[in-house]
Amino acid sequence: MEFIFQTVYDQKALTAMAKALRKTVRKKHSRRSHVFAWLVILLDLLLILPLDGEPFTLNFTTIVSILAGLILLVVLIWEDSLNGFFARKRMLPGSSQAVITFGEENYTSVSQVGTTIWPYDNIKLVAETPDYFIFLFNKNHAQAYDKKTLAGGTLEDFRTFIQKKTNTQIATIQ
Repeated sequence: MEFIFQTVYDQKALTAMAKALRKTVRKKHSRRSHVFAWLVILLDLLLILPLDGEPFTLNFTTIVSILAGLILLVVLIWEDSLNGFFARKRMLPGSSQAVITFGEENYTSVSQVGTTIWPYDNIKLVAETPDYFIFLFNKNHAQAYDKKTLAGGTLEDFRTFIQKKTNTQIATIQ
């Protein structure tokens, strides 16, 4: 059986990849970073609030503290989108679209940059979002496959096939 995907690595796909990395192989580090960031935001709020009965004054230090807290909050809220944005900036020209063919022994990715043959044993984890299958290789590298473009079988057929080839269970990411 042969499965074929056509994936466009746009902001949506790269955000899904960043989210899958954060929720799986980076999970422990991400949790620590989030706890630290929320503690910094809380400390920032405590430092700008007048707790000694003095009236609130808006000075340079207060403005800098508010801006730092807001920037940290924005990064926390849109973390995956920001990581996807910066990943897109680092992509090689011509690698934003790929046709991927899954065969019995390996899978092949063809883009404007070239053709790459990948063995299944390189895949550390397989994740599934509502729109993509995502292969995770390490804490920094992943590949996304757009479910809408699947040819050669059903989504359930592909799930069974890829779990068998990688000897892993598919992690569901919401």
